[in-house]
Amino acid sequence: MPNSMALDIKSFETIIPSRFLSFTIPNPALPTQLLRVAVLDNPIQLNESPQVAALFVPQNREPDWIFSTESGHLQLLLSSPGISRLILIGSNPIGGSDSSPLTYHKRDNAQYVKSLENSVKPLFFALSPKVSVQDGIFDVPILDYEDNLICSVVLERCVGVFVCEMLVEDIEIESDSELREFRRRLRFKRMPNLVQTEIRIVPQKVFELDRVKIGGEVKFRPDTKVLVHSYLIPMVASLSLIGSCIEDRFRKGLKPKALCLGVGGGALLSFLRTELGFEVFGVEMDEEVLRVARQYFGLEDCEIHVSVGDAIEYVEKLAGRDRVLVSGEDNGDFYLNHANGFDTKFDVIMVDLDSCDARNGVIAPPLEFVKKHILSAARSVLSDFGIFVMNVIPPTRLFYDTLIHEFQEIFHELYEIDVGNGENFVLIAKVSPVTSPLSECENSFLQKLRIAILGRYLDSIRKI
Repeated sequence: MPNSMALDIKSFETIIPSRFLSFTIPNPALPTQLLRVAVLDNPIQLNESPQVAALFVPQNREPDWIFSTESGHLQLLLSSPGISRLILIGSNPIGGSDSSPLTYHKRDNAQYVKSLENSVKPLFFALSPKVSVQDGIFDVPILDYEDNLICSVVLERCVGVFVCEMLVEDIEIESDSELREFRRRLRFKRMPNLVQTEIRIVPQKVFELDRVKIGGEVKFRPDTKVLVHSYLIPMVASLSLIGSCIEDRFRKGLKPKALCLGVGGGALLSFLRTELGFEVFGVEMDEEVLRVARQYFGLEDCEIHVSVGDAIEYVEKLAGRDRVLVSGEDNGDFYLNHANGFDTKFDVIMVDLDSCDARNGVIAPPLEFVKKHILSAARSVLSDFGIFVMNVIPPTRLFYDTLIHEFQEIFHELYEIDVGNGENFVLIAKVSPVTSPLSECENSFLQKLRIAILGRYLDSIRKI
């Protein structure tokens, strides 16, 4: 990290896409302390009159990867439309982010920001592109960073072979009800603003809630009976489209099978097994992620079969093995490594995968998944009434329209659920049209599904 004396201030006169610089200066409010200043230029050149914005890092959250890493900074920038350069200013973590305290408690940030805002205005002017100064654009808007985090404690930082650095943290968030809400999260350093897994946690023993605090003596356990991640509930709601077929499975004494591509902390897999009675199979690229899921997020091996590997290769091998079995040429190479005679047909495939490249922002699914032969392979391992369910975070409308077109080329029917958070959509593709001969009052599975997700999103499924 260069210091302020080593910087050439003229270097900030132009926007250079993706350039990232950070340095320290004395804190005008507390001269014995340092401020960390980080400057990032948008990877996309927006216009001839670039807009600069600044964000003051919330006190005590300076070590958080959201604010202390280039990838977190980039996600903040990309979520601020029209901004060509984003300046982050916050206290300089002593000894670096990884050696800083692992706990956070929310503080009122208003007075802190006000004390700094006027004193750093000359700095904002110096860090503005020359063309902005010439155009008379001296005002640098101050962005607000707001989330519902009250306090947090990091339980573990670890490193996976593929996902690299990650952390597990317990948090308390603001609640709309009088009850306090405690969660456990898994985040990756490569994209720290994106929560990979979030589950509800509850005290292991009964305590008066005013005595419970994150990071205190009270131990928490995962509550896998509830889904709290916004897009997981609509993914599960999609099962209502084949409710009669799933009910038929249960009436015959069979368990429906689900294949989950992307495990993370395993919240979806655990819910499908414990609350809906599915036999669940999962594919996860990183073995360390699975270790974390079992240790912290309640993922159990009972009737949940997880393989380590690439999800796309997994589906292609399954599809290839299915073709071999049909032709009577099984060579015994069983990729799933489960019991002989396993039926490779699934009733539902659920995809929860995101791009590994933070430079393009948050994208789900990865670009390599949006290919006709991959979707065709997935269709081939679904049962005759099966559905293919995918969490989608489209970077552009063109991406989303292309994905829809590819689905419609392969599957019989396509449905959509708008999650309503301005980011996620759920696409549901059906292998064949299925009409329900049973009303919901006759269908035990649909009744169980409605109770499990409190009826949410069941009326939000729209045919495309």
